[in-house]
Amino acid sequence: MTASTRPGPTPRAPRTTGSRTPVPAPAPTTPGAPSYHRLSGLTPILTVRCARPRRGDGWLTAADLAVRPEAVRELIAHDARQGLARYGRPLRPDVAAGFGLHRFVWPVSLLFTLPWFLERRVPLLTPGDVALRRHPDAVELTVRPAEFTCLPEDPAAGAGQAGAVPDESALAAALRSALGAFLTPVLTAFGPEARRGPRVLWAMATDAVVEGLCYAGGLLGEPERARAELSALLAPGEPLDPAHTPGAGDRPAPAPAPFTPGAGFASPAPGEGGAPGPERSRASCCLVYTADPQDMCAGCPRVTRR
Repeated sequence: MTASTRPGPTPRAPRTTGSRTPVPAPAPTTPGAPSYHRLSGLTPILTVRCARPRRGDGWLTAADLAVRPEAVRELIAHDARQGLARYGRPLRPDVAAGFGLHRFVWPVSLLFTLPWFLERRVPLLTPGDVALRRHPDAVELTVRPAEFTCLPEDPAAGAGQAGAVPDESALAAALRSALGAFLTPVLTAFGPEARRGPRVLWAMATDAVVEGLCYAGGLLGEPERARAELSALLAPGEPLDPAHTPGAGDRPAPAPAPFTPGAGFASPAPGEGGAPGPERSRASCCLVYTADPQDMCAGCPRVTRR
């Protein structure tokens, strides 16, 4: 998937047009800024700047999407136009909405997951801290990071803008909590347009989060670590102990709510005709087949879970 095409498991950098504005080096004290600067220097499809949220000239804040239905429809219209250009036929409105949601969550989730991956810091962002502008083949983001969560050994632990958690497990929980709280109002706003319920919306969000960090991990030369850390981040809970939970039996513990449990990675296995099978089973279907019956994402649950 790219930021400008349909959802899919393996982003590819598209051809760029014109020159890109250089991203200034971040102030060393800005949480997440080193990660954003590094990513922006590696790919032409995503630029992240630490700045105040912008409005107008194509910019939308995440807060706009959460409270203004017309902002959601504006974002979806972008995908409807791209779908018509790509497939030569209009996308179903709910399909265009699903594409729009994916293409919002995919880059925005990196504002949380990338600092966690590279710096072991989790920015505590609100929808009012992030603005997005989409182009035909790229996405621009502005982010206003301030407070963050980190590990005790972080030099900033205990400072006014940082709160420490005891270990890696607690930091992963902080990431799920911060990203989940950020996305909740946006997913709620997209629900009526996408015609999906909460469970499917969170499955779509899980796919976008996993695919975004996998893409970044590949750019950084650490694809296997990205897979391993995403697998741990979204690992289903351990079975409950029947001795302490009467009647629980083998029922699994709660998943890393609100995200779908499991990152979906699998050992490569032969597919049909002996060809390699998908490396990941998606948690949701993007419904691209409604626009082109011959087009199907690798790892689509409609195929891998038959």
